Amino acid sequence: MRLLSPLACDPARSRGRLHGEASNALRGPRDAFQRDRDRIIHSIAFRRLRHKTQVFISPDGDHFRVRLTHSLEVAQIGRAIARTLGLNEDLTEALCLAHDIGHPPFGHAGEDALQAAMADVGGFDHNANTLRVLTLLERPYPRWDGLNLTWEMLEGLAKHNGPVAAPPWALAETDAAFPLELSSWPSLEAQVAAVADDIAYDNHDIDDGLRAGLLDRDAILTVPLVARGWKAAAARYPDIDEGRLLSEVIRSQIGLMVNDLIVETRRRLRDSGVGAPDEVRAAGRALVGFSRGMQTEERELKRFMYANLYHHERQLEAAAVARTIIGGLFAAYRDDPGLMPAYWRDALPADEPGRSRHIGDFIAGMTDRYATTRYLEHVGTIDLPEGF
Repeated sequence: MRLLSPLACDPARSRGRLHGEASNALRGPRDAFQRDRDRIIHSIAFRRLRHKTQVFISPDGDHFRVRLTHSLEVAQIGRAIARTLGLNEDLTEALCLAHDIGHPPFGHAGEDALQAAMADVGGFDHNANTLRVLTLLERPYPRWDGLNLTWEMLEGLAKHNGPVAAPPWALAETDAAFPLELSSWPSLEAQVAAVADDIAYDNHDIDDGLRAGLLDRDAILTVPLVARGWKAAAARYPDIDEGRLLSEVIRSQIGLMVNDLIVETRRRLRDSGVGAPDEVRAAGRALVGFSRGMQTEERELKRFMYANLYHHERQLEAAAVARTIIGGLFAAYRDDPGLMPAYWRDALPADEPGRSRHIGDFIAGMTDRYATTRYLEHVGTIDLPEGF
């Protein structure tokens, strides 16, 4: 058995689940965090991620990433970091796999549209919706709603980016039912999951952007971090084609970021003097992170990606169509709930804010293609950009 750090979350010392469960050896010799991971993988919400936007809306190419493949890549990076730092690998993996489950169709464009449509009833936040999906909307068990995940799992999802001073309504409801100490920092496993997410999309979005023709190779080489990696890879492999060279650059850049993170995190942990998970939560600052130099370079890379990929003209055009679809669907279901499937229609609350939030739940769970099909069916035709 691998020896864990005293700072790792211990499943034997978990704060438990909201609903008590009898031990069931027939379902395998798994600890609490391993069960959390498996419940995520077997959930309907996780399966739907295969048809939800990562960078490109409804991509028509088989090689582009979607929310599902991105989540798997985050988990791979997160596991490697957790293993090296002596943290709980199963909890880290579960957090990585679940972190995007609350995203609506069409990524951030869809989130913006739902936020606007639900502004009068508290708005929409994808991270808070992750908690709502996992504690309420997923219903595979006979005696309770949700997946009945551990406190440590829910805490990590709620505040993996840090303390939450003003929780959105969906997160506030979860916290009221099962208090998650939102004002404190999360476990090291949750902090690792958050940075693993950044490392994954920082690097893999370069690959997808170049593949789609939205990023220019010469332009991306103006980013010092990428330029150094390209130069080093070209020196090691002077005779390979650019496609293979790009793959080597991305792998090496992920490794560089991961190694920097591990060295810097060990320094922070040593200097902080923390000796247990609860001391991590009370530390008052992030203990997992990049060095100052890498942090500066990573932010520079992000600025380039926002300017040249995420806000590219073609991306903005597709996002506008996505917002039209989500806004149109919300208005259609609000005006005629009979358009919803029977399960959702029959459970529709009579009064606000529950009525609009229920409609939001239905739309947020849709995949890109399902939302587009329902719009064409219930609202009308729409000019879809090429590749949509």
